[in-house]
Amino acid sequence: MPASESRHEYELNLRVGELVEVLSEEEILRTLDAKGRLDALPFMPEMLQYCGKRFRVYKRADKTCDTIDNAGSRRMRDAVHLEDLRCDGAAHGGCQARCLIFWKEAWLRRAQTGFLRELARKTRKLSRPVSLPTSPGDGSTTIDTLIQATRAASPISHPEEEVYSCQATEHLKATSPMAWWDVRQYARDIRKGNVSLSEVLRAISFWVFTKMLKVGGYRALIGTYNRMQKVRGGCPYPFRAGKLSKTPSVELNLQPGELVQVKSHDEVLETLDQRNRNRGLSFDVEMVRYCGGKYRVIQRVERIIHEKTGKMIRLPGVCVMLEGVTCRAEYSRHRLFCPRGIHSFWREIWLRRAE
Repeated sequence: MPASESRHEYELNLRVGELVEVLSEEEILRTLDAKGRLDALPFMPEMLQYCGKRFRVYKRADKTCDTIDNAGSRRMRDAVHLEDLRCDGAAHGGCQARCLIFWKEAWLRRAQTGFLRELARKTRKLSRPVSLPTSPGDGSTTIDTLIQATRAASPISHPEEEVYSCQATEHLKATSPMAWWDVRQYARDIRKGNVSLSEVLRAISFWVFTKMLKVGGYRALIGTYNRMQKVRGGCPYPFRAGKLSKTPSVELNLQPGELVQVKSHDEVLETLDQRNRNRGLSFDVEMVRYCGGKYRVIQRVERIIHEKTGKMIRLPGVCVMLEGVTCRAEYSRHRLFCPRGIHSFWREIWLRRAE
């Protein structure tokens, strides 16, 4: 079934904050096709550790950003993200991207307690024997199938290269194109609890402000905006660029657990080139909101899977990942309010040790 079609038999219509239970391995395997996928979305081996456990819905995954072709937003159906359940990369060569996992509603059930849970268990046992597969799977999918599906076919020109397949590399196949100006997506965001009405109105106001900048008075408007944001503790105007031709580096040898402070936006700009990069690593507009804040180091990031090629790549130079510091898609053009929560990568020159 194409990714654009909704599977009504599995639709739970979950909302943010609801408590759900991940189905058992056996139940989930029965929903998968011969490639270990449902609606072209892979169920990865890293997800098996959560089977039978309970979690709260973090966000509806009704849309996602296109990080392969950078063509804006994509529409996904019948899927959610659960609270901070991220891929640990164990089955994918130790990839360190820590991607937020997509969960099809077919792999979940609303959590029940006490008598209701026991009654539901007995009802399922009576109404559908465990040995019978359910659509769309044919009952042949196994754990070995999931493990084999983590590797894609290597290019003919380099058959020795290892190519990975995961939710990040396959998300274009599991989604359909969606125009950024389709207002229905923002209505869904509000209705399902992904964002509040005030957040949407704030985004509209910022968009109007950026249009005003084209009329005239750029410096005065930016100065006024930044002063107002400083008073209310908000993010300074994020669309500013560096000026360097060659960017500097600093190594702090930061380790997991250390507390750091992100430098001010002005200090960071002094380390960036005209494309807002430091030695090839981009400082994104979504990172500006974290300037001045204090966070703990999660890990040093050395290798991640390249989503377009599926190959494992080593990041140039030293960079780290910070706890709770993710993309909130508040300023990103054509992918507003993407719930994917991608972790940012930080050069050590953008940080200082916090006392």
